[in-house]
Amino acid sequence: MSKKRLLAIIVLSATLAATGAVAHVTHEPLDAANRGIAEQGDAEEAVIRRLLEQFRTVIPLSQAVAIAEHLHDGSKAADVNFEISGPPVYRVRTIRNERIWENVIDAKTGSVTESETSSSLRELDQEDLGNIIALRSVEQKLSDAVRIAEKAAEGSALSANLMKQNGKLNFVVLIANGDGLKEVMLEPPKVTRGKTARH
Repeated sequence: MSKKRLLAIIVLSATLAATGAVAHVTHEPLDAANRGIAEQGDAEEAVIRRLLEQFRTVIPLSQAVAIAEHLHDGSKAADVNFEISGPPVYRVRTIRNERIWENVIDAKTGSVTESETSSSLRELDQEDLGNIIALRSVEQKLSDAVRIAEKAAEGSALSANLMKQNGKLNFVVLIANGDGLKEVMLEPPKVTRGKTARH
């Protein structure tokens, strides 16, 4: 039996007065039948179901971010992803000055599970480096974006990353909402002259 559901996209644009950020929420049904390959859609649905089942029993993403940021005083998260290739973990990259650290946080216990990797910003590829540099020019932290996205999409964050689109830096947050996933894109306000960043 072939699936004929069309890709449903709901874009919710809301100006969030408290932070000046704009959130765009995109919802996609779990199946990929619109791609024309039913088997691929079934496989994708199974992966998403497994991901959501694992995610229901773990610590919040915001807690994993806080743990990683506390490993290096003054650092802030650049991206975080929930992974289930083995035991569920959060992979968090944090930055401070010219250093970037990657830590793997056990998603069940909150403990650091693997050896930390550390590198210089100069070792990043052009796109990642551009995103990190742009992150310094905005008022919002990744953890703020996660909080806003969870409220806008009424769910819990699975991942949060930086992405440049049309020359603007955006936070892209993937939200688990019931049995589905929603993508929230936030355009953070830039730091204005003579004004300190809000935390």
